[in-house]
Amino acid sequence: MNYYSDIKEIQFELEQSELMPRIVELKERNFADKDQYDDAPQDFADAMDSYDRVLDVVGDIVGNIVAPNAEAVDAEGPHCEGGRVRYAEKTYENLDAMRKAGLSGVTMPRRYNGLNMPVTVYTAANEIVSAGDAGFENIWSLQDCIETLYCFGSEEQRQKYIPRVCKGETMSMDLTEPDAGSDLQSVMLKATYDEENQCWRLNGSKRFITNGDSDIHLVLARSEAGTRDGRGLSMFIYDKRDGGVDVRRIENKLGIHGSPTCELVYKNAKCELCGDRKLGLIKYVMSLMNGARLGIAAQSVGLSQTAYNEALAYARDRKQFGRAIIEFPAVAEMISNIKAKLDAGRALLYQTARYVDIYKALEDIARERKLEPEERAELKKYSRLADAFTPLAKGMNSEYANQNCYDCIQVHGGSGFMLEYTCQRIYRDARITSIYEGTTQLQTVAAIRYVTNGMYAQVIEEMLQEAVAPEFEGYKTRIQAMAEKLNACTAAVKEAQNDELHDLCARHLYEMTGDVIMSLLLLQNATKSAELFAKSLQVYVNLAEADVEKHNALVARMTTESIENYRQA
Repeated sequence: MNYYSDIKEIQFELEQSELMPRIVELKERNFADKDQYDDAPQDFADAMDSYDRVLDVVGDIVGNIVAPNAEAVDAEGPHCEGGRVRYAEKTYENLDAMRKAGLSGVTMPRRYNGLNMPVTVYTAANEIVSAGDAGFENIWSLQDCIETLYCFGSEEQRQKYIPRVCKGETMSMDLTEPDAGSDLQSVMLKATYDEENQCWRLNGSKRFITNGDSDIHLVLARSEAGTRDGRGLSMFIYDKRDGGVDVRRIENKLGIHGSPTCELVYKNAKCELCGDRKLGLIKYVMSLMNGARLGIAAQSVGLSQTAYNEALAYARDRKQFGRAIIEFPAVAEMISNIKAKLDAGRALLYQTARYVDIYKALEDIARERKLEPEERAELKKYSRLADAFTPLAKGMNSEYANQNCYDCIQVHGGSGFMLEYTCQRIYRDARITSIYEGTTQLQTVAAIRYVTNGMYAQVIEEMLQEAVAPEFEGYKTRIQAMAEKLNACTAAVKEAQNDELHDLCARHLYEMTGDVIMSLLLLQNATKSAELFAKSLQVYVNLAEADVEKHNALVARMTTESIENYRQA
């Protein structure tokens, strides 16, 4: 199986968007590299063909190496030996295949030996790898940390580190600590300046660090003595070649076994300041986290794709009472629901990636020259859209991954509870997606201001103005009715002027927003390709209507009943 060419919906998302020509134009700087680099595209069609060929290689490696290795990696897991991580044996095989194929530094400029591909293409690669093995995707995709170093590091640091990542060296982001999980303002890893050796030193510990024994680390540490909030934190680059950091232990996790989650001890570890002091959390970690959240959204979609594949294959093969179980309506409905959520979530994922692509490319251009007024307006527009859509894509897709993998096991029945079936692994792997890189509750906090300030409502209204195929006009009317309920609920919560009620209703408004936007994205997709998306549109709008009505009823109750009902002693 090729995990790219066999999934026509991924190819659709790359080829059918009206934003892709602009993304390619910005990323390629009007094809300025075509006379300098042999692998640089000559025009838009050439660029799209290049993306297609690279993703075909990814799909082939995942189908023939990563996915077949997944069960062995899950069973063995990584080991901690002498303060270092040793991956499961098959993980080295996976990494070697990706490195030999040149699949590192995907988004980095060619001058650093990168592939100079858009975030949207890298997101597709992340989805594909996750469908094969979500744990391995955690190791491979952390190359994306280099984006933060590229954006905020010095040119000397770029020249020093980016080519190494482009050759296949691994990365990690060392943020959380035993007493600082989601509350990163509480980070206390100490950074002090060594006057004698003219370098910074790190002392302390970090916990829950994905791929924590990587080659290059981005580390959040407290550089300002006497501070206890985010204003005292800076970002540092630690190179494992310099020593000073040991792996104390590898966490024993429910899922993503191939990915080593480490507790690290820093002992006077030499490091470099990345960017300016005091902006580590305020600016740089926010950039890191937004990239990571898009990555988890892609991981979630990949897991949902595998859930669909496994459920469908089993239901077609398994017979009960003389019939394949897919012929039973209860089973068919579960599989249809998985597919509808998969298609809706994927549409949201790629729309978000496209927004990220445009604003990041314009930010990069702004480092080279002053933007024109229309470019500044474009940057502002797509930066806000990316900021609004990223928590929606991460939260909704991670919840869908959990639901879809749960239903995949249910389709398998008793067999799904047995360890020899893939569905139990993806079920365990999916559980973390709604927790790490910001829980769904934190995604709600990040998104809710765009509900209450009317930005999502404006986006929805603009989407409702777009033309749809005549046969889908009825769906547009139904989605508009959902949007009106969302607006009414939002108004009721705002009119109450009660902060506690606002927080209590936030998740309901958040999910209603996701339901409406994903319904509209599926409507757009079905208009362009009814063959691929008409069935999912029908199923998803049915599900979304029921969900919106549920939240509508709950918000109505919450705005009229006592909040005390929701407090437990």
